[in-house]
Amino acid sequence: MSSTLTEPQAQAVRRTPPPGGPRRRLTRETAAAWILALPFVVLFLAFTAGPVLGSLGMSFTDIRQRDLRTPFAVDGVGFGNYVKALQDETFQKAAFNTGYFVVIGVPVTLVVALAAAVLLDRGIKRFQGLFKVGYYLPVVTSIVAIAVIWRFVLSPDNGLVNTVLGWVGIDGPNWLASKTWAMPSLIAMAVWRNFGSAMIIFLAGLQGIPQSVEEAGEIDGATAWQRFRYLILPLLRPTVLFTSVTTGIGYLQFFEEPFVMTQGGPLNSTISVSMYTYQQFGFGNYGLATSMAYILFVVIAVVTFIQFRLLREK
Repeated sequence: MSSTLTEPQAQAVRRTPPPGGPRRRLTRETAAAWILALPFVVLFLAFTAGPVLGSLGMSFTDIRQRDLRTPFAVDGVGFGNYVKALQDETFQKAAFNTGYFVVIGVPVTLVVALAAAVLLDRGIKRFQGLFKVGYYLPVVTSIVAIAVIWRFVLSPDNGLVNTVLGWVGIDGPNWLASKTWAMPSLIAMAVWRNFGSAMIIFLAGLQGIPQSVEEAGEIDGATAWQRFRYLILPLLRPTVLFTSVTTGIGYLQFFEEPFVMTQGGPLNSTISVSMYTYQQFGFGNYGLATSMAYILFVVIAVVTFIQFRLLREK
């Protein structure tokens, strides 16, 4: 009886792995990967997932500061905290102020950032790095330092803005103490503080567009505005999407500006959802405060989804 294998049999033998070889190797690699990831998993569960789930549970209870010693003795209230938050007139005012801040602040920030990026990409050739640093510097500057600067700029007596208005015969208002002008003042400060971050991203997007695209439009007789509107801007759609989403999320959570500059006044005209939620935590209304935080989370998710739908690539 011949022991010679046919060619198909030899190929089958060569393709058959040794028992337990690759599987054992894969098991070892998986175990090593989990060992390396274990510190992150533990920290994530302890400091992120755990608190998030705990706060979500708190939003369905009547837990207050006095209940911290007996957290499992609190009573469940279902969606009572959410209903109470939505019916709270101060929360409604804070929601309106936040929407006002976002609807005005985000487009203005993006327009100013895009204009600065175009100027740096096409107009300014010398000292470009100096301008980039100058525009971006407010992003990394402490809010306390910014507050000091803007309090001086908006001072009703000897502030820079009212001084300039006085030169043309206009009596400027008390910007931060006016129900009409306090929120626009905070929006102006937020735009000045945050447009540098979006500008850097827009600049990277502009520099990633081939020069041949604009040259082709110029050959076809398109004006500078037409080239920007119909050639450059559509190619920047992914960049616009990213900057609008990140800026919108940040502005929906705006807290530092009213907290430092106006303390939510005058008459709650600048209080935000984040600031009111912070105040409720300070009052010890933990269940109500967490429900407000999750309402804001849902709004952020919905707004982000709408932005993706409107600005996604077609």
